[in-house]
Amino acid sequence: MRLLRVLEKTRSARRNKTMIYITHWAGLRVGEVASLKLKDVANRDGSIKSEIRLSSQQTKGTHARVVVLPTKLKEELERYVTTRWKHDMDAPLFISSRTQSTFTSNSLGNLIKSFYVKAGIDNGSSHSGRRTFITQLAQKGVSARILQSLAGHRHLGTTQRYIDINDEMRYRAVELI
Repeated sequence: MRLLRVLEKTRSARRNKTMIYITHWAGLRVGEVASLKLKDVANRDGSIKSEIRLSSQQTKGTHARVVVLPTKLKEELERYVTTRWKHDMDAPLFISSRTQSTFTSNSLGNLIKSFYVKAGIDNGSSHSGRRTFITQLAQKGVSARILQSLAGHRHLGTTQRYIDINDEMRYRAVELI
């Protein structure tokens, strides 16, 4: 994947890959990623949690939500957390290597956009991982209501706007008859 090759060459490759994985494998919004603290993903003993409980202050629309973590993301988080491990569980999960401070939603969005540009991916943005997350699960037959819950959407119509329909999905659908 072109994006991963670009990330491997960045100064903070492990951090950058982990942020991208969180958007692609858990569907978090860039603002949610920027707001994460160590305590959101790790237990005091350093083990990784099975879910992230986002507070209403961390989410869009001020509604708390629970994000379920797939095994492959937990493994990536475990590798990353060892580089950030501190006993201060309120420490930000991701910090800017340039400023040594937390990311804002805008600064992280710009950083992620730059990765897609460097990878030559047209129209890539901080929302691309979230869109991919929802579309891939839809392609695998996950129900729209489950997708709505995983995305943290209040309305099913919002979730449906994320799902990119393609020929493969249509052909597989008719073969179910």
